[in-house]
Amino acid sequence: MSQKHRTGRNGLGSQPSQQSTATSLAPARTASEARADGGQEVAEPAFQGAPPSNTAPYNCNDDYFKALRWGVDSLYLSYPGELSRESDSRLKALKALAQSTEPGEVAKAQLPLGKDIFEVKEKGASLFPYIIEDGAFRIQLSRPGHKAPMAYVKVSAVYLAHVGPVEAEKHLYEILSELGEIKESANVSRIDLFVDFVSSVDMESWDRQAWVTRASSINAYAVSGNFSGWSVGLGGTISARLYNKLLEIVVSGKDWILPLWQKTGWTGQGAIWRLEFELKREVLTQKGLSKLSEVLNHLNGLWSYATTEWLRLTLPQEADQTRSRWPTHPLWALLSSVDWEGKGGPLSKRFSPTRSPNDDKLFQVAYSAILSYMAKHGFPAHELYEGTEDFLANAYLYHEQKAYELGLPFETLITEKLALKNRQYHTAINDPEQEAKRKAKEVADQARAYRKESDG
Repeated sequence: MSQKHRTGRNGLGSQPSQQSTATSLAPARTASEARADGGQEVAEPAFQGAPPSNTAPYNCNDDYFKALRWGVDSLYLSYPGELSRESDSRLKALKALAQSTEPGEVAKAQLPLGKDIFEVKEKGASLFPYIIEDGAFRIQLSRPGHKAPMAYVKVSAVYLAHVGPVEAEKHLYEILSELGEIKESANVSRIDLFVDFVSSVDMESWDRQAWVTRASSINAYAVSGNFSGWSVGLGGTISARLYNKLLEIVVSGKDWILPLWQKTGWTGQGAIWRLEFELKREVLTQKGLSKLSEVLNHLNGLWSYATTEWLRLTLPQEADQTRSRWPTHPLWALLSSVDWEGKGGPLSKRFSPTRSPNDDKLFQVAYSAILSYMAKHGFPAHELYEGTEDFLANAYLYHEQKAYELGLPFETLITEKLALKNRQYHTAINDPEQEAKRKAKEVADQARAYRKESDG
């Protein structure tokens, strides 16, 4: 059933096989209304789903099952509107800088918006010639006069874990308002809902037949011989993954989530599993949901649909050939009963829009390099200070020689390299004088336009 595979983007491993599965419908659950995250006022319900089961509270047995966190992991939004002509010209010039062969020019491809500093990418995407990015948002922008939405945006998981989807969208709206005219509130292009949990259940203890689903593909995965999870319906308008989240973190390095699990009772021992559903715009609009406020108001209904109608984990019954009658696996009953009206666990207290590595990683890399240098050149352990000084001195000479070979002063080379890191990490504006001139010109143009209007 499972073979050795490398971990893929979904944290499961490479796809080993694909199997068509008969589809069947699980009975729909009783309808209920849900409120949007953050208490935001939203439209009247357009789609209804089941409330959590009162007979199966999801933390009733911590050994068998304990939910640690649940919420929105990925969020893709689009905004009808139009980029201003001024923003179009500005982005065009910055994109040209990003495409330069001169590092000093590339480093200037930055766009400050509010308190955020965005990196302007050298390439665009279909219908969206401009892409800007920081640690919170990846924003694709269309040119004025095009039928495409003004902006298509991916909100990062780490930012969602810090403020939640409602506050994240408010911040995003403020940023986009600086770039053009937004004509409608945010439409949801995709939303990923997740539940992180610990369980004594062996996630490899059933075979593909236990999944009763409308999807046509079911796959099992392994990493280095260890079972890593399941995927159902990948590539469709709705898909699911049940995978070992700790294994995925080893590959992705997204260890910011570990303290959040610890706050909800994880001891640091044992696997943490994630059940995640990816819901694309097509399935949302089929349920009468389009705007972000509508979607957030019906998370219970969407989760109910995903875990009872679209996909169920069952206990197969050899005597009954009607798979829709097979009883639901107790673990699945607990997962499907998670209450999306409640808090899905604590939010992270700290967030930085920069994408720089943390100091721990930098210190580890530097320390490893210094110790390697000391070992190569025969420095004993008690001469760490001397070894570090010698390493730095020779590193300086090495890069000074590199600068000479490039025909650059050493200070210029270092300035260019640092500026490129500032752009990559969004930590500083590399051309503050140019930005000040731009702002002064903008104020002058507004004053000139006002005087012209006043004079008739």
